[in-house]
Amino acid sequence: MIFSREYIGYLAQRTVKHLVQAKMIQTEHQALVEERVTQAMIEEMSLEDRINEEVRVILEAYQQEMLKSGAQYAEMFKKVKGELARKYKAVL
Repeated sequence: MIFSREYIGYLAQRTVKHLVQAKMIQTEHQALVEERVTQAMIEEMSLEDRINEEVRVILEAYQQEMLKSGAQYAEMFKKVKGELARKYKAVL
């Protein structure tokens, strides 16, 4: 993940605070909203990590074929990652 969990928590806190001040949301339990926003942000930001891991598993399964055909790992990684991003409808 690009950011630490603490920083994501800080971002969520600031986001909720801004939304409340702008009267875009109302809540009596700001800490609970901040926690839920934090969890949602962590899940979204870790999506790329999960996709990268899935790409590694896929490429490991095709390692022998890639060696025989002379395919470059970095190039194949980028292609498979793009396909998985489309599959999961992710914006990376």
